[in-house]
Amino acid sequence: MSVFSKLKQFKDLRDQGKRLQGALSGESATETAAFGKVAVTVDGALNIAEIKIDDELMAPDKKDKAINGIKDAHNSALKKMQRVVAAKMQEMGGFDLPGMK
Repeated sequence: MSVFSKLKQFKDLRDQGKRLQGALSGESATETAAFGKVAVTVDGALNIAEIKIDDELMAPDKKDKAINGIKDAHNSALKKMQRVVAAKMQEMGGFDLPGMK
């Protein structure tokens, strides 16, 4: 395989990545924990977009519940968003990675 062929593969892969990034820009996943008292929203770039915490969990004696709720909701939202990313990649025909066939 020539150097130019490898460069073209790299450019094609980069272009697919940019298309995927654009397709995911409008996606988000929200999950709740602590019996619905904590909600975390993760965007298509896997960044936390929003956190909502019920006032009840803001009391100093409920701090551990709030922290655990945030962790649980965040982890669940990340898993959900990863499934969205996988689905988008499949919709786009997957990514043709050299040596992965």
